[in-house]
Parts: sequence; C-alpha cells; structure tokens
Amino acid sequence: MLKSYLNAFQLGIVAGMRAMTAPALVSNKIASASVNPMGNSTLGFMHSSTAATLFKVAAIGELIGDKLPSAPDRIAFPAILGRIGSGALSGGALSEAEGKEAPYGAIAGAVGAAVGSYAFYYLRHWLTTEQDLPDPYVALAEDALAIGAGYLTVQQSDIRGVMA
Repeated sequence: MLKSYLNAFQLGIVAGMRAMTAPALVSNKIASASVNPMGNSTLGFMHSSTAATLFKVAAIGELIGDKLPSAPDRIAFPAILGRIGSGALSGGALSEAEGKEAPYGAIAGAVGAAVGSYAFYYLRHWLTTEQDLPDPYVALAEDALAIGAGYLTVQQSDIRGVMA
C-alpha cells in the first residue's frame, strides 16, 4: 500500500522538475489500460488517449520552453502552484489507477512536487553559478533525469487493467 504513495511522491518530484512530464507519463500508462482503471471518477479522463496526447504535447513544449531565458523560476509564484497541482494530479491518478486512495496519492504527489521544485531549483542554481556548468547542459541533464525517473516510476506501478 505504501508503495503506491511512494510512487506518487516520486512522480511529484518529477513534476517539480518538469511539470508536464509527470502527467504525460501517467496518462500515457493509464491510457494503455484495456479497461479504465479510474471508472467514473473525476480523474477518469486520464484514461483518454486524447488526454495522453495533450499532456505529451504540453510536456514537449515545456522541455523547449525551459531552455528560454524568459522562462520563469520554478519556485516563483504562480509557477510553483502549477507544479504542485501537476504533482497532485499525477500522484492522485496513479494511486487511484492502482486501486488506492486518490486523495492520499494527491497529497504525496503535491508534497513531492514542492520538494522537487525547491531541490532542483537550488541544485541547478548551484551547478550553473558555483560550478560554472553551462545552463543548457544542466537543463538537458535534468530533462533526462525527469523523463527517466518518471518512466521507471510509472512502469513499476501496478495499474489495474495494464498488461505487464
């Protein structure tokens, strides 16, 4: 039971790094289920292939937009709220798809997103200012970490209706 909420927390950390990557990965996995594991819940839209596609497009847009000098700091208001919301959505949907309580998964995801946002903001700042690493390289490494960690977390989840 705790595994589901730990997965939700981990997805929240991914949302703190890249807000749209977490829901894109979760929705993609849920959409591959033969039967909607969400039933008629308010999170049932995550089973839609249309939602999965829209989240993927948003994630790609965010990966590009993050490299622009005009990109806002992830811990600035209201960006932090978007990341926390993304973590809550991803964590809640994953937990519900696993047959667990969505509100607890949402809380775990939201907390993970807050932790991930601040941790990776300060890590990136330290790497680029104190260690003199080029920001685009650090950003690309963070992209790879977010996608890889999120993918592994979603793949190890036990979503109902998904064939292994």
